[in-house]
Amino acid sequence: MPKNALPIPPDATACLVLADGTVFFGEGIGAEGASIGEICFNTGMTGYQETLTDPSYAGQIITFTFPHIGNVGCNDEDIEANKPYCAGLVIRERPTPPSNFRSQISFEEWLKRHRLPGICGIDTRQLTRHIRKHGAQNAAIARIQDSGFRIQEVLEKIKTCPNMEGLDLAKTVTTQKPYEWNEGLWHLSTESRILNPESHHVVAIDYGEKLNILRSLAERGLKVTVVPAQTSAEDILKMKPDGIFLSNGPGDPAATGIYAVPVLQKLMASGTPIFGICLGHQLLGLALGGTTAKMPQGHRGANHPVKNLKTGTVEITSQNHGFAVLADSLPQNVHVTHISLFDGSVEGLRVTGKPVFSVQYHPESSPGPHDSRYLFDNFIRMMKSHA
Repeated sequence: MPKNALPIPPDATACLVLADGTVFFGEGIGAEGASIGEICFNTGMTGYQETLTDPSYAGQIITFTFPHIGNVGCNDEDIEANKPYCAGLVIRERPTPPSNFRSQISFEEWLKRHRLPGICGIDTRQLTRHIRKHGAQNAAIARIQDSGFRIQEVLEKIKTCPNMEGLDLAKTVTTQKPYEWNEGLWHLSTESRILNPESHHVVAIDYGEKLNILRSLAERGLKVTVVPAQTSAEDILKMKPDGIFLSNGPGDPAATGIYAVPVLQKLMASGTPIFGICLGHQLLGLALGGTTAKMPQGHRGANHPVKNLKTGTVEITSQNHGFAVLADSLPQNVHVTHISLFDGSVEGLRVTGKPVFSVQYHPESSPGPHDSRYLFDNFIRMMKSHA
């Protein structure tokens, strides 16, 4: 047993093992079996279903710092992808029976349906402090076997798991073929969400796109065509887009950039307006000549303050990223437009003389505040001015 392991509670049925040998014991929830991924934490207080189905979490085990997860159950509408792509989840309290008029299934059953393993009963505050102090690392959720925990075997398996740096995960979560999207934002009323596009045509490159991005675009009357991450610039331009959207996604942007950067450079040269978020923002930074780097623990949650350097206003934003564009690596014609008030990292870019801009955070929210939804309107105004 690793020397820094906590005492094993008599009712423990699962454990969380970190690559550095730290072990937490708790109760297994969701699917049976082991799961390995990069451990991270999310500070959001709502939207656990949206978080778990965000493709940007591919290959990661999510620690929820808010203790009560699963209380409102799950439904078929609050999803950001057709299934969870994360490796597992860690929560403090065992989920209670659902209490919400929109609930269709309990959280526990939803986890089992999607074969997603988890562990509860862990001091998530202590775990979060550990991640903040020691940085992101691989970890595993394992269930009890033969009345015991095979910690050493789990540690050996963790060693075989690749680190997030150098991983191109966008190609594992992207759509396999182009498709049209015409569904708007969810509303409490029974009004139809199927919209008829009336204005500009946007081609969205799917690096791991959240559905609420597509809903936010369609809600504004845009015709939206989604294409796979490795689609060529020539094929995109053949669609005659009025604008190009670069989506969020998982993994190391430098790895995805091997095929994405040449495409983005050609798209920028065409003069077509471009708007990127999250991984799309990072890939744009690389295509403009900048570099990216792994963050110690990343930004994940719905309470991140970002300052607009032009207006001086502060937006509370939803974020999910483990890499960042380095400001001092950008050329002179690329201006930093937004910065994080947590650590000063780059949160927005704009290119001088070109209809190109991006942000590191998530203006589509889901979950999170709506402070930044104006960026979709800015994108439309940019397309109109370049029509």
